[in-house]
Amino acid sequence: MSDVAITIIILIALLVGLLGTVVPVLPGILLMWGAVVAYGFFVGFGAVGIGVVIVATLLSALAVALGFILPKRLADESGASGWSQIAAVVGGIIGFFVIPIVGIIVGALVGIAIAEYLDKDDWTRARGSTIAVAKGFGISALLQIAIGFAILLAWTLWAATVVL
Repeated sequence: MSDVAITIIILIALLVGLLGTVVPVLPGILLMWGAVVAYGFFVGFGAVGIGVVIVATLLSALAVALGFILPKRLADESGASGWSQIAAVVGGIIGFFVIPIVGIIVGALVGIAIAEYLDKDDWTRARGSTIAVAKGFGISALLQIAIGFAILLAWTLWAATVVL
């Protein structure tokens, strides 16, 4: 297979990964990282490739960490209980099967709201915790999109040195 064909296949994988930072059902940043590494195995790493893989690895690790840290931090700051965070996971799983694609988000938020209400017996506080967690997920999603674009840009510069 030619370098151009490999580059096109990897580009498609990177674009699917970038879309996956927004659509919960698709793989996101980790697919992008894997595509960058795979590109090196197919076309050879070289100095530029090694640099891009290092950058992609660091950015991917940052994106994954932010995906966990930001929602949890805002949940903790809002006083959300550990049970509500578990309820978010359970709600997300149930929501995924009830409402395809967006159900994971809707289910997670409903899970938090219900668990917080059962814990505090106060809809106002439950709503505040739910909004805080939603804000954390939103901010981390925006940061992951930005990181995804940075990975795509770094790979594009590498691919240009290979194909052109």
